[in-house]
Amino acid sequence: MNNDRDALIAGLIALAGFLKAHAHVPVSAAPVTVRAFPANGPDDQMRAEVDKVAGLLGTEIDPAHLPHGHYMTGIDFGPVRYEFTAILAAARARHAAEDSYRGCITPDNT
Repeated sequence: MNNDRDALIAGLIALAGFLKAHAHVPVSAAPVTVRAFPANGPDDQMRAEVDKVAGLLGTEIDPAHLPHGHYMTGIDFGPVRYEFTAILAAARARHAAEDSYRGCITPDNT
């Protein structure tokens, strides 16, 4: 098995056990999402990887994220969600172009 995967799973189990044993420790009511991504590559290759994971999960591709260039699937366990998302080439390029202006503009705060 993958050591990173094992470490993540062990950490999630340890956190759950800790929170269960320490009811006085506050937790957020907001959902928790664990996200995973395929390696960047050609869009068709990344979509195929997401399709494979959707098959393993027994889920569909989420159409709500397609207009944003995110090809994703996910499954919920109560307020905990697992998502597997391919960020397609056009979305990555759009983000890089928008991010290229970071630090170049200073707003007038008067």
